[in-house]
Amino acid sequence: MSTATLQGPRADCITARPPRPVVAVVVEWRGRIALFKRSQSVGHEGGLWHCITGYLEPGVSPRQQALVELEDEAGLTLQDLAGFESRDPLLISDDGGNPWVVHTFTAVSKRRRLVINDEHDTYRWTVPSKISRFSNRVPWLDNVLQGTLPDASRETEHDLCIVRSPMWLKDTL
Repeated sequence: MSTATLQGPRADCITARPPRPVVAVVVEWRGRIALFKRSQSVGHEGGLWHCITGYLEPGVSPRQQALVELEDEAGLTLQDLAGFESRDPLLISDDGGNPWVVHTFTAVSKRRRLVINDEHDTYRWTVPSKISRFSNRVPWLDNVLQGTLPDASRETEHDLCIVRSPMWLKDTL
């Protein structure tokens, strides 16, 4: 597919430089979504709710990196999952106008109990319709959820724009 989703205050500037690739994994269990509260000791987004994320390491596929982050941050291995699917990558910009390509995944857990690492203070299971009650969530979480959840009919708080992908984006997919 040759489209990407842009979000953020400087979406018009997103094609100026190649984006930083990351992975984002939404964990599901019995129709609920796990939200993870970032630890204050982490360098960014401390105290905010989000999904499992991580930088895409050089030479590692997005799928491999997503599985590494899932095990590191939630204690889930492939054997703990009833399903693991990749979704369309998203192109977003942060508040500073920095571009990011987010490789999105959905992991369906067979178990409720997760083992979090020191990147998180806690986690909560919630039904998708109540995610908006977590007002202190990372700004891009709504876009990731909209791109991964089967009932992605919810509106997000951010304006979205669909654009043709520049050549450098095709190289990162």
